[in-house]
Amino acid sequence: MELESLLSKSSIITVAHPDPDLKGFEIKLQYMSRDLLAKIRKQATTIGFDKKTRQPEETVDDELFYKLYVTEAIKGWSGLKLGHLKSLTVVDLGAQDLEAELEYSQSNAVSLVKNSTDFDNWVMAVINDVSLFNKAV
Repeated sequence: MELESLLSKSSIITVAHPDPDLKGFEIKLQYMSRDLLAKIRKQATTIGFDKKTRQPEETVDDELFYKLYVTEAIKGWSGLKLGHLKSLTVVDLGAQDLEAELEYSQSNAVSLVKNSTDFDNWVMAVINDVSLFNKAV
């Protein structure tokens, strides 16, 4: 028997955000293997030439990396109210209805990951927690 034949190709779970201030916020996340993360990084990396050192130089396109990472990791969410955003990042909500939901879109997810270190760290911790995904299989 080969281990490769036993590996799950895709596993998606729905997880409630653990912060009590974000009650009702659930997110669909996909497990990301180390191999997939490496492929995403490689896709977002270009190799140029540094004229000063005369050496090849890697440059990561952060925008492309975030887009590819979010596309693979975050498959949707529900219950993210505008008022919740204050627990995740600095926002100017003005006279917005704090109970209104921020719909999931890839651009909203990318913006949240880019602008909330806490959210990004939590997503990364969850997508790398094998035990959560094995419960779902």
